[in-house]
Amino acid sequence: MDRQHWQRRLDHLRATHHVPGATVAVLVDGDLHEFASGVLHRGTGVEATTDSVFQLGSIAKIYTATLVMQLVEAGKLDLDAPITDVLPEFATADTEATKVITTRRLLSHTSGLTCDFTLDTGRGDDCLARYVEASTGVALDCPPGTAVSYSSVGYNVLGRMVEVLTGTTWDAALNELLLTPAGLTRTMTLPEEVLRFRAAMGHLGEPGQEPEPAPAWDLMPRSAGPYGRVCATAGDVVRLAQLHLTQGSAPDRTRIMAPSTVAAMQRWETDVPDRWTVSADGWGLGWTLYDWDGVPGFGHDGASIGQYAYLRVVPGRNLAVALLTNGGGARRLYADLFRELLAELADVTMPEPFGPAEQPPAVDITPHLGTYRREGVVITVAERAGRAHLRYEFVDGMKEFSPPLEVDLVPVSQTVFAGRGAGASFVEDWMPVVFSSLADGTPCVYIGMRAAPKIA
Repeated sequence: MDRQHWQRRLDHLRATHHVPGATVAVLVDGDLHEFASGVLHRGTGVEATTDSVFQLGSIAKIYTATLVMQLVEAGKLDLDAPITDVLPEFATADTEATKVITTRRLLSHTSGLTCDFTLDTGRGDDCLARYVEASTGVALDCPPGTAVSYSSVGYNVLGRMVEVLTGTTWDAALNELLLTPAGLTRTMTLPEEVLRFRAAMGHLGEPGQEPEPAPAWDLMPRSAGPYGRVCATAGDVVRLAQLHLTQGSAPDRTRIMAPSTVAAMQRWETDVPDRWTVSADGWGLGWTLYDWDGVPGFGHDGASIGQYAYLRVVPGRNLAVALLTNGGGARRLYADLFRELLAELADVTMPEPFGPAEQPPAVDITPHLGTYRREGVVITVAERAGRAHLRYEFVDGMKEFSPPLEVDLVPVSQTVFAGRGAGASFVEDWMPVVFSSLADGTPCVYIGMRAAPKIA
């Protein structure tokens, strides 16, 4: 690698997109290259370095998935047995659906369990047990096995299963079975462990402006661990990926997983109708799967309060790249930097930024009009002044989360629309709104990789 070139590109793109600080790790043909740029905290000016620790958000799901698959390999867990075999207390609002939710469905986000049930159950070692107990009765987004619908709740259930099967906490099991034997010495789950390192502060602000430090470093409860509460350096993130590139062997040749287990995690389990929110083409057992014009890859995205992380792996090129950031236009930094890196190092052509054409196609919105609902959210698609419009309203336990979002829709294709409007969550510039259907034919709409079936 031309290290000076990539350092200049990182510095330039980070400043262009108003990202306070960023670290990058590139693993290519077994060689690790690390880069850092900017500051960890705009208030203190502490410099970002390659040994700085960031919050990984949902990349934590890969750590949990790897841990779960170790237990499957050890014969302690059956991928296709009901969750209730391990957690008799597990229950959803649908008794029959509860019986057919399996570990495979939790790992591949096809369980139907919702994503946005957040609950602080304290700092005690019983926090996950209390979370699973409290989630009893939470409605499903869709019936199990009928669609992919991104679920953080499902990964907390997996975390609790790990605790029951190992007789210890998820945090301790992760350390004992994965982090320590894999040599991931700069990866941790608890804030008091982060204090040993230089830690990034999240930043919040309006797009296109310099963001300000978030009100607190850590706004996630301990119970969020299995789905979103791992902290690490960029170097350690690609070292985790290296474990999956080397068929389950640590750098010192310690066998962490069998090659067959590694392969199973990367095997295509389900298609993903929304291919833009997290750049997914499919999902495996934990991994997001990509198809870059015939070049296969895997990885994951993550976000916490003002911190954003990206991991991409190209197994055929023996390449892994991680980017950790602490706010600003992180998504645009990722898109620009990874588009260049993957093209040069792996001959990969990443998709163009999501959005409508200058002259959008003429589309009949009529088949998509109506009301859609998933747990905590009601989505209304209507026609206003000859244009498609979407109202995204939080209800029930999510009612106080945010005022309703009003979004105008611009056609990309017959089933894909690009949204812009007050409060919309954008991918680069536009919010993907994808109309699809469940396996039983029920129409649904995808926003943020969550499926909401049509109810009227």
